[in-house]
This record gives sequence, structure tokens and C-alpha cells, in this order.
Amino acid sequence: MSRIGRVERSTKETSVVVEIDLDGSGKVDVSTGVGFYDHMLDQLGRHGLFDLTVKTEGDLHIDSHHTIEDTALALGAAFKQALGDKVGIYRFGNCTVPLDESLAQVTVDLSGRPYLVHTEPENMAPMIGEYDTTMTRHILESFVAQAQIALHVHVPYGRNAHHIVECQFKALARALRYASERDPRAVGILPSTKGAL
Repeated sequence: MSRIGRVERSTKETSVVVEIDLDGSGKVDVSTGVGFYDHMLDQLGRHGLFDLTVKTEGDLHIDSHHTIEDTALALGAAFKQALGDKVGIYRFGNCTVPLDESLAQVTVDLSGRPYLVHTEPENMAPMIGEYDTTMTRHILESFVAQAQIALHVHVPYGRNAHHIVECQFKALARALRYASERDPRAVGILPSTKGAL
């Protein structure tokens, strides 16, 4: 049974189409108009082994905020759709990823309850190309709200802003991959004592 989510989102600010296949091979086709964000979404697909297509047209003449936010919202909604009933998945996942001097620790619970805990070093460079580094937390907030997952992201140290952000996306990709994979010992079993996720 395929686990594919597809979401189209159109407002006066943006037009977004996202498609994700949780059982893919890491094929990525992303275009948001924000180069560094495209690079991060590429990390998410490649390291999560998700086939990911993202096409966003936004009001970049204003700034990149709406484009980045609306893409994250659509991605979260598509991820939730692709998960389906969550029967037979691991549910929990975690991963620690270094990138040179930076380290990211990510833990996820595909709980059906949105919650984000996010820490990263203060005093990072404010911009990476056209990417506002304060948007990383907002991307995660937006994704979590729509995916309805609990996500803890901790970067205890790092110096280079590019590395700090990138290791978060790589660790997130792996944690989501592990949590959403099918558990061969739990076929037909929902990983919850409540009977619902």
C-alpha cells in the first residue's frame, strides 16, 4: 500500500504543491526560489529516503517568509496524509548528526499531538544567502503543527550558521525516516495503548 501525500496550498501570497512518498529512494525535485531552503529540503528527502517534490511560487519581492512558511505548512500536511492510519510503524525515532563543528540531536514521536522543543546556539549569523536563520524554528513549528507530531531538536554547539541549520535538517530526516518506517514485528498493530494516534 503506497504512503504518498499530496497537498496544494494557494493564497494571495504563495502557491505551493508538495508531494511526498515515505517509501521512496530519496529522489528530490524542489524549487522554492530560496536557494538555501531548497538545499535543506533536498537534505530532508535524501536522508529520509523520501521521494519529495516541492514547487512553490511566492511573494519573494517582499521577502522569503511567506514562501518558507507556507511550504513548511504544506509539507507537514502532506507528511501527515502519507502516514495514513500509522498502523505498523515504529512511531518513535531519533538521530544525532554532526556536521564539522556542529551537532544536532533530533527526537520525534508521530503522536498526533503537535509539540516543538527547539534549541540552537544564539548569536548565529542572521542570514545564509537569502535565508533568514531565525526561520529554522518557524519551519519546524509550521511543519509540526500540520504533521501533528512531537519534535525535539537540540543543537548544543556549533559555530557556522550553515552547518548549524543543515545538521538539523539531516537529523530530522533520519528521525522521521526511522519513526515512519514499518516495524516487521508490529504488522497490523497501532503503536499506542490508547487505540488511536
